[in-house]
Amino acid sequence: MTRIAYVNGAYQRHADAGVHIEDRGFQFADGVYEVCEVRHGLIVDLTRHLDRLDRSLSELRIDWPMTRAALVIVIREVLRRNRVRNGLFYLQVTRGTARRDHVFPKDGTPSTVVVTAKRTDASVIAGKNANGIRAITVPENRWDRVDIKSVGLLPNVLARQTAREVGAQEAIFVDADGTVKEGAATNVWIVDRDGRLRTRHAEHGILCGITRTTLKDVTSALGMEIVEEAFTIEEMLEAREVFITAATSICFPVVAVDGKTIANGHPGSVSQKIREAFFDIAEKTVI
Repeated sequence: MTRIAYVNGAYQRHADAGVHIEDRGFQFADGVYEVCEVRHGLIVDLTRHLDRLDRSLSELRIDWPMTRAALVIVIREVLRRNRVRNGLFYLQVTRGTARRDHVFPKDGTPSTVVVTAKRTDASVIAGKNANGIRAITVPENRWDRVDIKSVGLLPNVLARQTAREVGAQEAIFVDADGTVKEGAATNVWIVDRDGRLRTRHAEHGILCGITRTTLKDVTSALGMEIVEEAFTIEEMLEAREVFITAATSICFPVVAVDGKTIANGHPGSVSQKIREAFFDIAEKTVI
């Protein structure tokens, strides 16, 4: 089946889709994005993803490319045309196309919007859930505004590549003081030695993940308490469980960090309970 993308008002073959060479997303990484899971023909947590898109656009002073309602129509149509019932959609908005100059283009320059969709392999996700994944730690070297979901992801790319080269699946950024920040594309959680479920506070220094936010609803329904506080590499290595969360994976257990086994080296019960309850509690929007 031919994949279809939406670019600036037109649905076109994915293989033929493109933007101008002076699009500011290409020239300056001057744009933002969202990735959202689709499961059983339902879009997961769409409202929260669009709320975060609104915040990211506002922080970078980029205009919405269309009304929110119109964008939802486009997202649904891209999913339908690609026959995605289990997978994800990717949405990117940039400041638009203009002569290359660091300052903003003139008022009225249209934003660029791209929406794509693809299916995901459920067996790959199931395998990672059953066996767990491996992670490494890397020094924090990103810009200070990681709370904005910007397309400027070069440090994340290099970190994830470093992880792959040593047989790991995620890289975890760590501050100079030894406290854990977040993964290259995930939020990080631990069940500490006292049995407390902990994740770093999201006021500053990490992206407030949508899955992270929905997990608060999930844990509340399960009668679990979340402690939002920083933890060190040492606390992570000594934890009963470590897991990462993201819209594309929900909740992957981490069984080793920097080559050191976490607990007994097998996925833990807390991450399993959270993962099993997530879809029932998350917001679901019909395509």
